[in-house]
Amino acid sequence: MSGLFEGLTKSIAGKNKRIVFPEGTDERILTAASQLSAAGILTPVLIGDENKIMSKAGEIGVDVSSCVISDPSGYPDFPLMAETFVERRKGKVTREDAEKILQDENYFGTMLVYMNQADGLVSGAAHSTADTVRPALQIIKTKEGIQKTSGVFIMVRGEEKYVFADCAINISPDSQDLAEIAAESAVTGRLFGIDPRIAMLSFSTKGSAKSAETEKIVEALKIVKESNPSLVIDGEFQFDAAFVPDVARKKAPDSILQGDANVFIFPSLEAGNIGYKIAQRLGEFEAVGPVLQGLKKPVNDLSRGCSVDDVYKLALITAVQSDV
Repeated sequence: MSGLFEGLTKSIAGKNKRIVFPEGTDERILTAASQLSAAGILTPVLIGDENKIMSKAGEIGVDVSSCVISDPSGYPDFPLMAETFVERRKGKVTREDAEKILQDENYFGTMLVYMNQADGLVSGAAHSTADTVRPALQIIKTKEGIQKTSGVFIMVRGEEKYVFADCAINISPDSQDLAEIAAESAVTGRLFGIDPRIAMLSFSTKGSAKSAETEKIVEALKIVKESNPSLVIDGEFQFDAAFVPDVARKKAPDSILQGDANVFIFPSLEAGNIGYKIAQRLGEFEAVGPVLQGLKKPVNDLSRGCSVDDVYKLALITAVQSDV
């Protein structure tokens, strides 16, 4: 395991973090959960029918005896959970509706986090992003002052580490959204040992082109500087001006960033998604994530094509996020 994840493991050692896995019969989830519990790193909480989970674990030859198994249909505090859910949804659901909704493993698992029965949740191996994020937005909700959650990738190659955002959630963020994404990405970067130096990206550098798209970035920079004056941040930048010192000296000689940015805020989801995949496939970076940010408690989304290693690492990240 890379130094990045060795550091994350050490940071949660002995804290007995409990991470919920709603997809309790998925082979990848079971394998990662067995590894995490065997190593004593955290306690996985597997959601589902105990007999089915144990049968599947036996079938694939993994030991989940140190994991917690929680079945919505037999959960002893289910009446309290249903009542709490009705209150949280502020009358948008009836008690009868709540009892049906909470049979869904993602809603049930998210309520465990909300009710402080667990520290975070990892889902998405067999569910869509919407299935994972919707319960989190309805129940856990975003932090004070944050309107939207966003998704970042930590790009790792050897000792190099960068944050790319938003690459997962917001299709066409406005200036306020971009300002929030930048501030939250700085927080996420620090979790991974990155001292954030943030570049707001565009196809223009410091007014070399003017359009509604570039003005959106200029306005976002103004907003984030006013609300977070201590951040090291500048824009708008083309990527090379943010990353290559020689180019920075020519295109932005007066900027606080001189080709040394390590947190990159993309102007749209398409740009972010394309950008991280180019770095991953052509630059041979490991893309860790997406890591969701902006929520009051951590919920993270796997790809349905994820590996056991992806599950393991995202569980570590989720546990670390719960300390913020």
